Amino acid sequence: MKIKIIGAGPAGLYFAALMKRHDPSHEITLYERSQREATWGFGVVFSDRALEFLRADDEALYQYLTPHMETWPDLTIQVNDTKIPITGNGFAATGRLEMLTLMYAYVEKLGIKIEFQTEITSLDQVKDADLIVGANGAFSWVRSENEQKFGTRCDWRPNRFMWYGTSKVFDSLSLTFRETDQGVFCAHHYRYSPTMSTFLVEVEDETWQRVGFEHMSPEDTIRYCEKVFAKDLDGHPIISNNSYWRQFPAIWNEHWSFDNVVLMGDALRTAHFSIGSGTRLAMEDAVALFKAFKEKGNEVKAALARFQELRLPPMKKIWDAANISLRWYETMDEKVKALTPVEFAYSYMTRTGRVNHEEVKRRDPGLAAAYEQLHPEVIKVA
Repeated sequence: MKIKIIGAGPAGLYFAALMKRHDPSHEITLYERSQREATWGFGVVFSDRALEFLRADDEALYQYLTPHMETWPDLTIQVNDTKIPITGNGFAATGRLEMLTLMYAYVEKLGIKIEFQTEITSLDQVKDADLIVGANGAFSWVRSENEQKFGTRCDWRPNRFMWYGTSKVFDSLSLTFRETDQGVFCAHHYRYSPTMSTFLVEVEDETWQRVGFEHMSPEDTIRYCEKVFAKDLDGHPIISNNSYWRQFPAIWNEHWSFDNVVLMGDALRTAHFSIGSGTRLAMEDAVALFKAFKEKGNEVKAALARFQELRLPPMKKIWDAANISLRWYETMDEKVKALTPVEFAYSYMTRTGRVNHEEVKRRDPGLAAAYEQLHPEVIKVA
């Protein structure tokens, strides 16, 4: 089968590898508009559960990637100067470019061609393919030019965020919330190498407006954020990589394919970064699409229908949880003012409804006990 994949991110790369390993006769080409060494952002993070899924599906790839990851067993919620460590929440992270570089080598060793600095702008350019995969990210033109066929919905959320990095190396995945005269600033930060950390800054839209970020230069924006998080950065700089203020698009498609065209990864649906599952979902998409073809052979339409059938139930659960999570951040100013640090950390842990009091107690008995002291009624409910 001739397979052409638009976008060489985790979804497209992994699907290509799975298909080629299964049947070396497949002719597979990935088209990536960027240079080989170029990428946006800094690190990507996986929960322990996400890595368990990867290991179950592909032990070899798990063993290939994990030596290049930074790991830690806990999560830290910080409200101003009060830190609440939360046990039972393991994570691992690696540099986005490092992961992609490893994946490039992985697929090329299998005989798959990656055409870098090659921008496909029309499906006509790849019309000779038996299968066309749109794996070109949240702003996929494959999807946007065929929204009616895919049944696309896009909900732009109000919060503003900026994806930065820093040379400050943090001990754990942390969420730091700092109150200022203009509003609450949240930093999502974690190390992804021995010398670097991701440092994503998020604010409510009203805070963004009050500060006047719209009219501020990139340099002044960095200086402002460095001042807000001065105690947390310990003199280390905030580093930009084409960083700019964004709003999150919550994207969903009722139909995942038409004819011989299918979407994967962020092109298919976006999951808010607060649940740390974007890369996991992309790679699980690849596994599900591969399994559909393994089951249906080279019957493209049957395989694409099977892909949605297999993948929809587990993916929808995570997507729904991600959307609840992102809305939690949209009222973070109110929560910081109204809740004690313990209540705030507990609210964070239970925000999606997938973690109840018994699960909090299992993961972190100390947090559960501290919350029970403030809210003894929760013991009766549990």
